[in-house]
Amino acid sequence: MTFSLVARCSQTGMFGTAISSSSPAVAARCSFARAGVGAVSSQNITDPELGPFCLDEMERGSSAVEAIAQMQRVAQYLEYRQVLSVDKTGITAIHSGPRSLGVWQDAQGLDVASGGNLLDNERIPQAIVDAFVSTAGHIGDRLIAAMRAGLAEGGEAGPLHSAGMKIVDKLSWPVADLRCDWTEQCPIEAVATAWDVYKPQLDAYVQRALDPREAPSYGVPGDD
Repeated sequence: MTFSLVARCSQTGMFGTAISSSSPAVAARCSFARAGVGAVSSQNITDPELGPFCLDEMERGSSAVEAIAQMQRVAQYLEYRQVLSVDKTGITAIHSGPRSLGVWQDAQGLDVASGGNLLDNERIPQAIVDAFVSTAGHIGDRLIAAMRAGLAEGGEAGPLHSAGMKIVDKLSWPVADLRCDWTEQCPIEAVATAWDVYKPQLDAYVQRALDPREAPSYGVPGDD
């Protein structure tokens, strides 16, 4: 029901996740990232506890590979789970259980891992990885390009209804957390449109949180 990627920007140290599914509100259940630590996607028949579990392991010093290995030792029903992870060094690891739904596949490289289930074909995760690697610029732009590439390669076998993108950078909260929880149109494009609007304002929203005395004007009606 899902295809996604987790990624790290080697230049900035930012982490990001992007995901889309035929299910509602997929990003609310499946996408996890922690500044300075890593990013995780927990999908297929989802256990949302697996994302924080792997991030906790990596925060304690485990690599992505070691975090996934520890999850495999202690978690239940892993034959139904897909879990993607990337750590602060850019190392990636993936668990895809043999009872993942439909056509499923995964792919990975330095700084990026992708996986999916109920896919149109097995090429989609590699297309996502290739697009992230070959796209320059802000990690948000690269995440959007990767998801568009997965969609262009065939995407999910059924219609997509939700999508999301999360980015973390140095702070305890995401600097971007954009979601489309349900639409009959293309949710990836809905998130892309939100990113186009949000990206130029991202730094200003961070500044407002850190020191509102230095924050840019809101520039909205009533802000006198």
